[in-house]
Amino acid sequence: MTQHGRAKERTQFTKLARSLFGDNARLGRLGQNGTVTNPRPRLDSAGLRRATRHLSAADPVLAGLIREVGPCRLEVRCGGSSFAYLARAILGQQISVAAARSIAGRMRERFGAPLRPEDILLATDGELHGLGLSRQKVAYLRDLAERTGDGLPLGRLSRMPDEKVIEVLTVVKGVGVWTAQMYLMFRLGRPDVLPVGDLGIQTAMKRSYPIRGNPKPQRMHRIAAPWRPWRTVACWYLWQSLDATPT
Repeated sequence: MTQHGRAKERTQFTKLARSLFGDNARLGRLGQNGTVTNPRPRLDSAGLRRATRHLSAADPVLAGLIREVGPCRLEVRCGGSSFAYLARAILGQQISVAAARSIAGRMRERFGAPLRPEDILLATDGELHGLGLSRQKVAYLRDLAERTGDGLPLGRLSRMPDEKVIEVLTVVKGVGVWTAQMYLMFRLGRPDVLPVGDLGIQTAMKRSYPIRGNPKPQRMHRIAAPWRPWRTVACWYLWQSLDATPT
């Protein structure tokens, strides 16, 4: 293809992407075979408004939730380091929000911010236990710190597809699929994530849709199909219906 032809094709794709996603479309690269890789809508204010319009039109149940809850206030937390974000996610597992904040505050007082891998590796087990961390969580944080030092590509996650991000993160002890999906949603701002293993999403679907018993992943995917490419935003509204958005 000539340079002029490639530029023309790029222009045509730009118009198509904006018709689908508005001016907030993130354009991908035009490959040698003329395909476009990784165009993705963004969870900025314009994207959230577009998402709520799409969801309201696609699903009458969500339309009702959106009217009840109001504008989407989903926040993508881009500040600090990826290591510190994952460490905070690990230490918050299976404890209350208040307890997690208390431990995070003690760690911030001891190590400063943002938390670095060397802070964990140089601290003794006794010191970390004294900050409120269990033996298991100390092991998890040490594994994260060691893998980060050995080249875990945290800095490149934003350029990876969702499935690859999950694959990379779940090699770390204590980071399962759910934690990786929360990272996709609230750290990377990926708009189309459906955490079928999340108890809150399961409960909200069971309350709002005609489901007998606990919803199965296949059923959840069928219900969520019309939400694409904004399943992250739909999940935010489902959590709001329970007042249980992850922190």
